[in-house]
Amino acid sequence: MDHPRTAIWLALAAAALFGVSTPLVKLLAGAIVFGGLLGPVLLVFGLARIDAGPASLTLNLKAVFTAVLAWVVFREYADRRIVIGMLLIVAGGVVLAWPTAASPPQDVIGLLAITAACLCWGIDNNLTRRVSGSDARFIAGTKGWTAGLVNTSLGMLVGTSLPTLATAGTTMLLGLAGYGLSLVLFVHALRGLGTARTGAYFSTAPFIGAAVAILLLKEPAPTQFWISAGLMGLGVWLHLTERHEHLHTHEPVEHTHRHVHDAHHQHAHDFEWDDREPHSHLHQHEPLTHKHPHVPDIHHRHRH
Repeated sequence: MDHPRTAIWLALAAAALFGVSTPLVKLLAGAIVFGGLLGPVLLVFGLARIDAGPASLTLNLKAVFTAVLAWVVFREYADRRIVIGMLLIVAGGVVLAWPTAASPPQDVIGLLAITAACLCWGIDNNLTRRVSGSDARFIAGTKGWTAGLVNTSLGMLVGTSLPTLATAGTTMLLGLAGYGLSLVLFVHALRGLGTARTGAYFSTAPFIGAAVAILLLKEPAPTQFWISAGLMGLGVWLHLTERHEHLHTHEPVEHTHRHVHDAHHQHAHDFEWDDREPHSHLHQHEPLTHKHPHVPDIHHRHRH
């Protein structure tokens, strides 16, 4: 089986842009509460009390919480290479956002609020991974509509005035790309990489934002930027060159997702099929024991 480079590019694209059953709704409701409601509210509360630099530094905890929860609570496999790679990527983000000596002291409550927001998003990422085999557009749409309506209502309750149509339109377009499309790509990446690896790639977002500011806005490129680039580049390289292989067994499972007829999808169709791949439909996976290089994707969520 080839290395899942497509899923890797999906994870990086999500960083650059910032079907449904009862179990799905139950799990997705948890992701909505933590990622769409509590997380943004805590972030806004924290940003109102501390500066943007320390806030960006604290936001790197999102990848840490995501990975630790994936490894400790949800038992996702990771070897030393992946752990070191994740730490290097996070370290690159820390260097990029590290405050200068002239930075004023920050409010502890604000820092704790953003830390709590990162924990919420770490829980959100791990819960979303469990339903990532379902329609990514449905997941993103449900989270967006629910969080948007609730947070807009909260804003109006505290007396915030509605923006102008021009401001609202621009904001919605930005949200469509930076959050909506980004989340769809993120869910697809969760299928192919697992939570910790996708979170690590997504942590390159601050570096991508800084690079865009330097290229498009002609902002200066400080030494921190190049150190960050080196650390993140090394971390991504460790992930790209991962090779994990052992004999493993796939348990029978029935679900719907986009697929081709590879070793994991040898099934007949109970409908007329035009031979196009990839395609999506409800299908049954029969038990299968084999050995090949793999990552904790949607088909390899087994214990070691």
